[in-house]
Amino acid sequence: MTEQQARQFALELMEAAPAAYLSTVDTDGSPHTRAMLNLRNRQQYPSLIGLFAPHKDDFLVYFTTNTSSSKREHIRANPAICVYYCNPAQFHGLMFGGVAEIVDDSRLKAAIWQEGWESFYPSGPDDPDHTVLRLAPRIAKGWHGEDRFGFSVHK
Repeated sequence: MTEQQARQFALELMEAAPAAYLSTVDTDGSPHTRAMLNLRNRQQYPSLIGLFAPHKDDFLVYFTTNTSSSKREHIRANPAICVYYCNPAQFHGLMFGGVAEIVDDSRLKAAIWQEGWESFYPSGPDDPDHTVLRLAPRIAKGWHGEDRFGFSVHK
């Protein structure tokens, strides 16, 4: 698989995977992995297609989480994270690694906001317990069937 093919595959998998798996490291050095909403999934979140359209080459990732969650504390202590997307039935997997940021931008929170999230954040996008995380990946590694691939992601 060429790098161009790997990049196209990565984008397609990001846009189709039902979930994204976020891994952080706690203050004791133990990894924590959890399933997150895959906001790049075009079928689940069609209203966000435009938000991600300029990021086809840099593979930018956003997550929402509770401000009170351990994810936020882990990232404050150690912002190195990885995100994994997969289609296990086809042995397709993709891992992005990089440094996460905690984003405090009201316009971005409003742009990402989805109907129904009031159950998580009762006060809406500006709820004090609503946090946005951003990953601008540095590396990508994955599997496409029996083929391994990897590439650097440059801004």
